[in-house]
Amino acid sequence: KVLAENDQLRKEADDLGPRVELDYWKKKLSKFYSLMEQLKSPDVKAVLGVLTAAKSKLLKKWRALDIRITDAANEAKDNVKYLYSLEKYYDPLYDSDPVSMLDAIPGLINAIKMIQSISQYYNTSEKISSLFVKVGAQ
Repeated sequence: KVLAENDQLRKEADDLGPRVELDYWKKKLSKFYSLMEQLKSPDVKAVLGVLTAAKSKLLKKWRALDIRITDAANEAKDNVKYLYSLEKYYDPLYDSDPVSMLDAIPGLINAIKMIQSISQYYNTSEKISSLFVKVGAQ
């Protein structure tokens, strides 16, 4: 269910700011880390041991799910890290008047450009465009 939700397109209002993006990825990170902790439990390890001993065909599906969960957790972790790095640049958009926030915009754009060039997961045009829409809305 968590993976199915992860694969769905996000629908959100156009007037949300960049903090919403960070909150979204923090919640996703929390979900996937919780799921990963459950997968490390003794009960799950025991079931995997039985499946391995029985040479079950379910192990192939299990490994595929485990890889997808790990990748989604890594994506959320990476995105949270980069979005936190933007916080100091987008805070003035929330706390300043329009004239004062002008000083923060070049640093914010450069930081987003850096994320696009470095991030393994957040470098898609859809994610960067969505982030720019949120910055513009704020």
